[in-house]
Amino acid sequence: MVLPENTRVIFAGTPEFSTGALQALLDAKYNVVAVYTQPDRPKGRGKKLAKSPVKELAEINNIPVYQPLSLRKEEAQTELKALNADVMVVVAYGLILPEAILNTPKFGCINIHGSLLPRWRGAAPIQRAIEAGDAETGIAIMQMDKGLDTGAVWSEGKVAITETMNSGELFVALKQIGSDLLIKTLPIILEGKSEPIPQPEEGVTYAEKLTKEEARINWAEPAELLDRKIRAFNPAPCAHTTWNEQLFKVWTARLTREPSTKNPGTLEVKDGLLFVNTGSNLMEIVTMQVAGKKAMLASEFLKGTQLHLEELK
Repeated sequence: MVLPENTRVIFAGTPEFSTGALQALLDAKYNVVAVYTQPDRPKGRGKKLAKSPVKELAEINNIPVYQPLSLRKEEAQTELKALNADVMVVVAYGLILPEAILNTPKFGCINIHGSLLPRWRGAAPIQRAIEAGDAETGIAIMQMDKGLDTGAVWSEGKVAITETMNSGELFVALKQIGSDLLIKTLPIILEGKSEPIPQPEEGVTYAEKLTKEEARINWAEPAELLDRKIRAFNPAPCAHTTWNEQLFKVWTARLTREPSTKNPGTLEVKDGLLFVNTGSNLMEIVTMQVAGKKAMLASEFLKGTQLHLEELK
């Protein structure tokens, strides 16, 4: 039996989603010898350099932090090799791992991926699952290879996607599932007595990176599709439209069974609630945000504004 404290682990991750796995490794007493994360980036209105959530957690636990711009350079590869790691755990790191890095740790590089592979390989699997209307998704613990999320799968955990769940909520659920699954799976990998299962060739889909442009709402689309997009793009990049020449973010909405009777994008107020006509049914805007103001309930927004019932653009 391989003891956690005798296992040298490199952890690579950047956003909040990655912190759960790092904390799980620490709680399980694994010897995390180094953390790799994205370089500090400008953030907020002041554009001050901000540490990634993973870097903050690493520093709290006195773990050495490495932030190379690329892992393709020989210097970075030599530096990583000197760490003499048994395994490298990767969760939403954000840098491509070249083959030289993949082959450096004794047991290679293990990735916690936010989908049931081979569905939704790529950058935004959690959001794309909601946008597509998938009934379930999950986590795959994958042996990384040189392809894009093509490696064989060690284990997986599933979660249902409810009709009201947004990406932020699904991230939280999958963060916990991924952390638990990693701790259950890692001993199996380190024993070296089992092999991961290759992904099937059928059912491959790709989750392209989200853009602000595609988060712009086209009200001519069916309400059910718009509902999925609004939930998929919450919290980022957030579905948005234009009202009164201002940016109008739609954080949450509700489907209705009432057919639209006016041009798509036309606003209506009924019983103190805000509705918009779509390509199919009326949709209630529940939580929204006008540029320069905080997010609020649409019903509260209506109390404090002279709403022009024009078309959203």
